[in-house]
Amino acid sequence: MDTDKNATRESHFRSLLKGLSWRVLATLTTILVAYLLLREEPNAVKKALSIGGIEFFAKLGIYYAHERVWQRIPIGTIRNATKAG
Repeated sequence: MDTDKNATRESHFRSLLKGLSWRVLATLTTILVAYLLLREEPNAVKKALSIGGIEFFAKLGIYYAHERVWQRIPIGTIRNATKAG
C-alpha cells in the first residue's frame, strides 16, 4: 500500500500544464467571441487577438494560483489510509 501522505497531490508542473492547455482552449474561445462582437470595426482581428493575448496571461496566473490553493483543501479528496499497528 502506498503510504505517501502526498499521494493525492499534483506537482506544480502538472498544474502548469493543465493551466496552459485550458488557457489555449479558453483563449481561442475568447478571441472568437471578441471577433464576432468587433467584426464590423476596423482592425477587428487585431483587436480580438489583443484581447485574447491579455486574457491568456492574466487567467493563466489566476488558474495556477487557484489550482494550488485547491491542492491544500481536503474537501472531496480521497486520501490513502494507513493501518496502525
